Amino acid sequence: MKKYVLMLSVILLITGTAFYKPIKEKIQEKPVDKNISFAIYKGADYTAKVYDCTYVQVQVTVEKVRDDKCTVVWDKTFDEKLLKQYPTAKNAIAEQINITGVFEKKEHLQVKYVLTYNSKGTELQMQGENVIADSANISALSPKGQLALVL
Repeated sequence: MKKYVLMLSVILLITGTAFYKPIKEKIQEKPVDKNISFAIYKGADYTAKVYDCTYVQVQVTVEKVRDDKCTVVWDKTFDEKLLKQYPTAKNAIAEQINITGVFEKKEHLQVKYVLTYNSKGTELQMQGENVIADSANISALSPKGQLALVL
């Protein structure tokens, strides 16, 4: 009986050792890099006189979200300028961001933006956000595979 218990213990030990590394690798996820690209451009013709005093400031923030905790990993405010000075889609302001250390199974990225319009002292803010689960989902945000902030 002791011989069988000893033999069973040795077999279990060998089997456990053989499966330890593959199981450990599946449980311990390695962080990956995520790439986000977006473009800022005007979506209409703002050459009319009514837009002569209309300025726009754009703020874009990327957050890493894990459970209920949000951590800002990238933030940029584009200088305020006249709405008519923003480029068309053909010459859009392009920005590419590389976020390192994202655990895909536990975290996702969230892009938030605030457009602040100022016309003769009257301000209007428009806010929005897009959740990006992984790099492949970025193409769902706009036809060109970019997050597009259209003014």
